[in-house]
Amino acid sequence: MTAEIQHSTVPMNGIEMHIAEAGAGPLVVMCHGWPELWYSWRHQLPALAAAGFHAVAPDMRGFGKTSAPDDVAAYTILHNVGDVVALVSALGEKRALIVGHDWGAPVAWHAALLRPDLFPAVACMSVPHRRRGAAPPLELLRTIGKTDYYYLYFQTQAAEDEFARDARATIRRVLYIGSGDTPRDEKMSLHVDREKGFLGAAHAEVPLPPWLSEADIDVFASDYARTGFRGGLNWYRNLDRNWALTAAWHDAKIMQPALFIAGTNDAVITGSMGKRALDEMDDVVPNLRRKLLLEGAGHWIQQERPAEVNAALIEFAREHLV
Repeated sequence: MTAEIQHSTVPMNGIEMHIAEAGAGPLVVMCHGWPELWYSWRHQLPALAAAGFHAVAPDMRGFGKTSAPDDVAAYTILHNVGDVVALVSALGEKRALIVGHDWGAPVAWHAALLRPDLFPAVACMSVPHRRRGAAPPLELLRTIGKTDYYYLYFQTQAAEDEFARDARATIRRVLYIGSGDTPRDEKMSLHVDREKGFLGAAHAEVPLPPWLSEADIDVFASDYARTGFRGGLNWYRNLDRNWALTAAWHDAKIMQPALFIAGTNDAVITGSMGKRALDEMDDVVPNLRRKLLLEGAGHWIQQERPAEVNAALIEFAREHLV
């Protein structure tokens, strides 16, 4: 029998957080990225529940049915780590496996770094843990001339307007261009032509990847049509602020057991910066127990390859949480 996914709203850390949960047992908290929702973990929730875990996937701060504060400065890495810390407490637990994908990965990495007492193990997908740089990331991008990098485009109102113009088309296209089986010349680029925008000049409807259905698009699009994309973009607008706030942890290493999963066709790890971060991760996460690279998979790894991701997560959770 497949575990039923339950929904509720949890007041914590000054916001109302919507969560989806299934099962009972040791706690596993899963943090999604951009532009996603709790629904990105739809395959993991019942699988973890069936394996004897209490699986919880929130809509993160600024996303979906969770509160979206007006102040851009309310979306720092410390706010987001604080949210998952408060969520664990609100659920009556004192320890949890923290899991993150995309933007959820930096949240999970930093949760492990800042609160090793609460998170005895960490599993992340698609975004490696990076050592803290010598300068603020946005300032550094401008200095080295990478002014077309998407981080900088996401600082602008133009990005917000582009994505909100047709929420359904945006979600469909972003999931398509990040999919592992999308043709190479249609894949996601981390560099943005300001004339064409992040989504590109051609707005013809793209085909659905085999791992995605129209019903799945409906779930994402209904929330984004209501909320717009500002909440998630505000995470990117705190990149330099996050660098300043984490100065006390400069050169600190994550010492807990860790699992990393990514697709070999993911632009985040195939670019020069991503490759370097992937190579350096054994140093900054010295107890990295497994680096699982799934051949042919793209950025949306837990949706594209749920069976392999679930098996790896369950094995890791049984070893380090039970």
